[in-house]
Amino acid sequence: MSQQAPEFQLDEDSPQAIVLQLRGNWVQGQQMADFEALRAELVAAAPLKLIVDGSELGRWDSLLVAFLLKCFNHCRAEGIAFEQRKLPDSANSLLQLATAVPAHERHNESRQALLTRLNPLRMLRNLGHELAGSMAFIGDLVIALLRLIMGKSNTRLSDFRDFCFQTGPDALAIISLTSVLVGMILAYLGAVQLKMFGAEIYVADLVLIGMLREMGVLMTAVVMAGRTGAAYAAQLGTMQTNEEIDAITTMGVSPMEFLVVPRVLALLVMLPLLTIYADLLGVIGGTIVAGGMGIGWLQYFSQIEQAFSSTHFLVGLSKSFVFAVLIAVAGCRSGIQSGRGSAAVGNAATEAVVTALVYLIVADAAINIIFQQLEI
Repeated sequence: MSQQAPEFQLDEDSPQAIVLQLRGNWVQGQQMADFEALRAELVAAAPLKLIVDGSELGRWDSLLVAFLLKCFNHCRAEGIAFEQRKLPDSANSLLQLATAVPAHERHNESRQALLTRLNPLRMLRNLGHELAGSMAFIGDLVIALLRLIMGKSNTRLSDFRDFCFQTGPDALAIISLTSVLVGMILAYLGAVQLKMFGAEIYVADLVLIGMLREMGVLMTAVVMAGRTGAAYAAQLGTMQTNEEIDAITTMGVSPMEFLVVPRVLALLVMLPLLTIYADLLGVIGGTIVAGGMGIGWLQYFSQIEQAFSSTHFLVGLSKSFVFAVLIAVAGCRSGIQSGRGSAAVGNAATEAVVTALVYLIVADAAINIIFQQLEI
């Protein structure tokens, strides 16, 4: 028995089940049993259940577990029930550990039919899963914020301060560039039409109201979604890859309180301030175009003063708070739920940006409809 090579035999247990009888010593140095021959026999028999019997096993090591894993994967791929009988407890434990997480499968989208990818039911199902996951994440975030208010949170002030600096001052350059250009674009588009009626002065009204209510906050949020939202996802995704989040959880610290809350609060504080900054620079950008039309700065800013309304300002400011939460939730959720590996971190960052942009567009449209119905 000690010299017996590893071998197997298939016996019929019932009309729908087959027993795989393992014999011999399944140890390194022995010739591996031919799994392809076993696969061919299983395909020919087409059973509904495969029972692996280890009652006649001799010595074994990882060679046995590798063979069992191949059997398990074949059964899973073919929809065959897999059952162990009289296998060593250690082998069962190792097999259970090896099959605890399904192997990652790459799906080649180009091989999928176009109608399958655009199936409305599939899209609605995916949207439902996404909404359910987002609502669950927001619920955990609300609980963490309540614990922070009650003084029971593990959130650190130093983390909040660092993320405020990362979110705010570090973003001034890109916000300055985009805001001035957006103000110039608004002024130019308005000037082309208003010049036909000799009403070029009302370019100031267009730029001011457009920046305060819509473009200032929306463009700032889009930039922050691509900059800060992706950064949050990449940071947390890397921590997930390095098992840092698992270590934090093992120590009894909530990742939501320790990692997510300071990031959300930082964006919630800095995005409204960046929005105000963007509004000011947008008006300055409009001034550049107005000066090219022959409108003096004094006349331009006089018209700005007449067109200014606290309502327009508060509408844009209220949007900034909503957008801040949506961007932070999209980025942190993608990072926390990221897989392990560099590819997974990249996918998390991409998912964070795309999800945040979708959230922003839907939320902006909904808020505008609400304000219109309220005549604000």
